[in-house]
Amino acid sequence: MPISSTEAVNVASVLTESLPYIRKFHGCTIVVKFGGNAMITDALTQTFARDIVLMKLVGMNPIVVHGGGPQIGELLEKLGIKTRFVDGMRVTDAATMDVVEMVLGGLVNKDIVSLINTVGGRAVGITGKDGQLIQAHQLRIFRDSAELKTPEIIDIGQVGEIETINRAVVDTLIGSGFIPVIAPIGVGANGESYNINADTVAGKLAAHLGAEKLILLTNTPGILDKTGNTLTGLAPEDVDALIADGTIHGGMLPKVRCALDAVVAGVRSAHIIDGRIPHAALLEVFTDTGVGTLIRRAIT
Repeated sequence: MPISSTEAVNVASVLTESLPYIRKFHGCTIVVKFGGNAMITDALTQTFARDIVLMKLVGMNPIVVHGGGPQIGELLEKLGIKTRFVDGMRVTDAATMDVVEMVLGGLVNKDIVSLINTVGGRAVGITGKDGQLIQAHQLRIFRDSAELKTPEIIDIGQVGEIETINRAVVDTLIGSGFIPVIAPIGVGANGESYNINADTVAGKLAAHLGAEKLILLTNTPGILDKTGNTLTGLAPEDVDALIADGTIHGGMLPKVRCALDAVVAGVRSAHIIDGRIPHAALLEVFTDTGVGTLIRRAIT
């Protein structure tokens, strides 16, 4: 059954609106962090995969960095391995690290790769250990203690902090026409594995690659003002002010700092968008209004 004239006009309007963005971002690198609520339904994962494939087909170079916290937690519970968090980071002993590698480097990574390939893409899944893509060392947390003259060092196990990114690994995949799908596992100097926050990996990767955009899919509409409205078109100094006055707080702070660091490091723009909206990535990249918060690099 043919669509109505009104529907046809709407479709045509969307297509023509996207044209300047397709032209502008042709050949550009787009790093997308995929995880959390964007992964909770088959419909959302399907639309995400189609978005990534479309970006590639119109000449962009999308790179996917994924998380998998809920899946890790579920398997740890089934195996009877207790888990705890310090400052939002999972304490990762050897047994937990084995589960992290199994879930992120195996189950989740391969599922995303398979989905992208099923809808017409050419994806390759890797972890940060492959080709020493993400070289890392153990992250230390320091806390002031009234009983001690020096800060207390808290050992959270095999949680990593990024030292360097070997961009040649990603460049080789992109140059061969593939879509890299990266699990956030780093490798130490002696071959040890490190569990690294996926937002951090996406931000550092975007900065090292000189990406056009960093897109972080979340479970909120973006950065909200104190009345609940989504803020966008923010410069770094705007974000700093929102943090200082308490508008940005709690669980949103690490994600915002990751986006801000990427922009300050040279990424042209970072986007914090609602992954619960179907085709959120496409709407943010290809439309005038977008669907979340845009943080832009300061104009000099």
